[in-house]
Amino acid sequence: MPRIVRCGLIQAGNVVGSNHSLSAIKKAMIDKHLKLIDQAARKKVKVLCLQELFYGPYFCAEQNTRWYELTERVPEGPTTRLMQKTAAKYHMVVVVPVYEEHMPGVYFNTAAVIDADGAYLGKYRKHHIPHCHPGFWEKFYFTPGNLGYTVFHTKYARVGVYICYDRHFPEGARILGLNGAEIVFNPSATVAGLSEYLWELEQPAHAVANGYFVGAINRVGIEKPWSIGEFYGKSYFCNPRGKIIAQASRDRDEVVVADLDLDMIVEVRKVWQFFRDRRPETYRALTAQTGQAAAAD
Repeated sequence: MPRIVRCGLIQAGNVVGSNHSLSAIKKAMIDKHLKLIDQAARKKVKVLCLQELFYGPYFCAEQNTRWYELTERVPEGPTTRLMQKTAAKYHMVVVVPVYEEHMPGVYFNTAAVIDADGAYLGKYRKHHIPHCHPGFWEKFYFTPGNLGYTVFHTKYARVGVYICYDRHFPEGARILGLNGAEIVFNPSATVAGLSEYLWELEQPAHAVANGYFVGAINRVGIEKPWSIGEFYGKSYFCNPRGKIIAQASRDRDEVVVADLDLDMIVEVRKVWQFFRDRRPETYRALTAQTGQAAAAD
């Protein structure tokens, strides 16, 4: 029997402006996503991923300690608990990106992974933290991830997570493949004029290099009062051959759905033996700071 899994991505615009209370912003976005999750369930989605920092705006457009109040513990926090109930209700695996408080003053950009019975399987913490371009001040908010590149064995597939800026780094994408990922989700928040020319290049390249499916998610709209640009959506799935097989619009809320034939992974890897032909003993320079390997020689 073919292993075909129906998967979904949710892209959405912010509901209320940043001048509202944090509780109002968070409630509005969670309520909106619950309706979109219900829509995904009616489409019979079995594995679903939400966008980066899904219950608020992309607040890294400014540096303001106010946004620290959006943090929650994972899995003890209310959003993870709510999504556990939601996942169990729909018998759906859900990847839930949240702003995590590890301890007072130590915060991570995190995604909780919840199995189809509502069980919390673990979390991924974003490794690569940008602090660049006006409006992407993430080091003000996030500590670099420290939990490795875990692959979560869900009811329907082996799932890996890579968050937004991570996608520019092929090393972690390769480790997820080596760890057995069949689908890698990349929840993002990225704007036109900055990364759009890379959006349909890098992640299909990861899919090809590692022989797995990728689900790439981006939010939509302009989030005022900031002027960092328009979030251009275009969330998509691509297969292990790098072909985009389903894609959303650039300007509206949407649930993207695709049936992923996981047997294609074996078919592709029988042809392209990238894992077999690796030469890790020659890659010492990858784990050295720039120039150190050359200096040592």
